[in-house]
Amino acid sequence: MNMLLGKKVGMTRVYDESGQLVPVTVIQAGPCTITQIKTAETDGYDAIQLGFEDVKASRQKQPQVGHTAKANASPKRFVREWRLVEKPETEYELGDLLTVSVFADTKYVDVIGTSKGKGFAGVMKRHGFGGFPASHGTERKHRAPGSISSYSSNAGTGGHPKKGKRMGGHMGHRRITTKNHSLVSLDEEKNLLVVKGAVPGPAGGYCIVRTAKRPQ
Repeated sequence: MNMLLGKKVGMTRVYDESGQLVPVTVIQAGPCTITQIKTAETDGYDAIQLGFEDVKASRQKQPQVGHTAKANASPKRFVREWRLVEKPETEYELGDLLTVSVFADTKYVDVIGTSKGKGFAGVMKRHGFGGFPASHGTERKHRAPGSISSYSSNAGTGGHPKKGKRMGGHMGHRRITTKNHSLVSLDEEKNLLVVKGAVPGPAGGYCIVRTAKRPQ
């Protein structure tokens, strides 16, 4: 299994072999620098730490600058860890660069990103509630949630709202994983991946691309 850090460029569409239009997402994946190598002897588990996109040293704290300097690399804006469950086929070295070529033989990928934040949302937008009747008799309560607590269910737990009650609140801005995107094409010169379908987050948002865990 391989993993790269990247940035969502945007969406477009391409024609497949049968002439059908396919919506695709373009992702700038890598090059990623290996900024740290963890082993079972030193850290209790095997993993590599990847850094993506250079950032000015003045915008990072000194411990972060010194950490990447050990790999002879500049400070990175987006840093994530990739845990190695199985022993990799190739040995990784500190400071190595990983590019989109690691997905050369991959057909399906999973993409992890942060969804767009929607702020505070009511129950109709957040949970798909139907709302109150829109005809006569309803006064300024059309999008209200209705009753939120009673003694009629969960006997013995009191009259307060029950845990997990669907109500209005913060919507979006969550870690989302979309699975089994077909890898349409890759451009090694420009470090671009083209995957079928939409991936979470806005254009310019950071994401993680990995080999699909359960390919179709």
